[in-house]
Amino acid sequence: MCSSVSVGSEWPRHDPARIDHLPATGKTEQGKLRAPVISSSAAPHCTAPPRPAGMEKQLTGTLALAVFAAALGSLQYGYNLGVINAPQEVIQGHYARSLGLYSELESDEEFNITTAEPSSDFAHPSLTMYWSLSVAMFPVGGIISSFLVGFVADIRGRIKGMLVLNILAVVASLLMGLAKMGSPHIMVIAGRAIMGFYCGLSSGLVPMYIGEIAPLKYRGALGTLHQLAIVTGILISQVLGLDFLLGNNDMWHLLLGLSGSIAVLQSVLLPLCPESPRYLYIRLGKKEEACKSLKRLKGADYDTTKDLVEMQKEKEEAMKEAHVSIPRLVRSTAYRQQLFVALMMHLSQQFSGINAIFYYSTSIFHNAGVAQPVYATIGVGVVNTIFTLVSVVLVDRAGRRTLMLAGLAGMCLCAVGMTVGLIHLSTYPWMSYLSMSAIFLFVCFFEIGPGPIPWFIVAELFSQGPRPAAIALAGFCNWTSNFIIGISFPYIEKYCGQYVFIIFVVLLFLFTLFTALRVPETEGKTFEEISALFQRKRAPQPIVEAELEQLKGATEA
Repeated sequence: MCSSVSVGSEWPRHDPARIDHLPATGKTEQGKLRAPVISSSAAPHCTAPPRPAGMEKQLTGTLALAVFAAALGSLQYGYNLGVINAPQEVIQGHYARSLGLYSELESDEEFNITTAEPSSDFAHPSLTMYWSLSVAMFPVGGIISSFLVGFVADIRGRIKGMLVLNILAVVASLLMGLAKMGSPHIMVIAGRAIMGFYCGLSSGLVPMYIGEIAPLKYRGALGTLHQLAIVTGILISQVLGLDFLLGNNDMWHLLLGLSGSIAVLQSVLLPLCPESPRYLYIRLGKKEEACKSLKRLKGADYDTTKDLVEMQKEKEEAMKEAHVSIPRLVRSTAYRQQLFVALMMHLSQQFSGINAIFYYSTSIFHNAGVAQPVYATIGVGVVNTIFTLVSVVLVDRAGRRTLMLAGLAGMCLCAVGMTVGLIHLSTYPWMSYLSMSAIFLFVCFFEIGPGPIPWFIVAELFSQGPRPAAIALAGFCNWTSNFIIGISFPYIEKYCGQYVFIIFVVLLFLFTLFTALRVPETEGKTFEEISALFQRKRAPQPIVEAELEQLKGATEA
């Protein structure tokens, strides 16, 4: 049963739930911090036996199930990110036949798309355009839906929101899976757009949900699982895309449509998972349900006092902030520094050049002189997955900022190595090994920091009020950057040739410099403590307090 409790006047300084920026009423005359007194109307406390030391560090089966079920949405994202790569030539062949770009002498009965030499029309501008749309419509869908993350998360909740989204995933999978029965270029592009719309919402909801249910000690590691699921999905799609499996003339449509099975599995598992306690308590005010959700996630004997005190403080801050809309968040000086850091971290992830490798790795390896570029691409996927696991282990030990710096700086050096290798390949054939090594190391450094960290750090930088709007803006920034890279890289590569990665060298250097100067360390800190880091740097306190009061009285949502 749940009952009320009052917390003592003094709050130990070592308590991770301590807030460094309480209002004046939260201090004693001597200036010491004190905890808020939580009355029976403020927060419930689930009575439980005394908690043994270390109980709060336990990872329960329910928590593991909830994280796994949510991360299936990230697996879906990764699968569809990489699935279009390996069977590129096969799909282009079907596009060309559907568009009538092959010679009339090559009849359907005699012409094998996977083995015959295409006519000169194979490089027709129409084919290039439709293929670019097939790649780029995926992030276009994500760009559109990224603005709806906060709306879906607050109106439907985290669990129900992810459940409803699976309808989109199934529809998209059916369109792509049945592409051979109609116009493949139209059905694939439409399916990719709808799947991108699903992934744009999912890539916001999944980190939000995992970040809200994860214990403080494991918040970084569990948050990194979002990226682990993405790279696992990429690897699965690359393996299944091999010619002798599904990446062939007969099975390519099943390869694209197979992602529907992920949506079905997630739909079965999500109803077994508890809703986010922070959403229930802070957003809906359902104290008893939040208490029950905490006990399901952390164990029946778990003492929820500290969690409820922290959520009560966050709720008080959220009441001050009201529900901050996207336009207000953009205009607000109170959150400007957090928002700037969040957006720059997502820009650094996408404009690092990693998606140029994910989307076009086969052609890049071919240009580097690799005899079997498809298998080299799978090797990239394996390395990708392994080093994401390394990040899971390191993120709560080395810290977010340290890993971001190491990753960006390492990628910058690797981009230099790729450029040198491509430039001198014709003169020194062994330079292909340098290019390949640089690509593999590039992926390793990406997954150490710039890959996983931007996804979950946005939820850490913002409190409950502006968090949905901030995640929506960060998602929009990420997907827009993804689209720009996906649609423009083939043309940039054609124009710049072997010098194409010099652009990423410059960008990575600037992102490394920004991270060193502006990104704070958030490891081991509560949401309120992180907010306090920015409060000490922003405008004079009276100006900030006046703006927060204005936000509190605002009705815009």
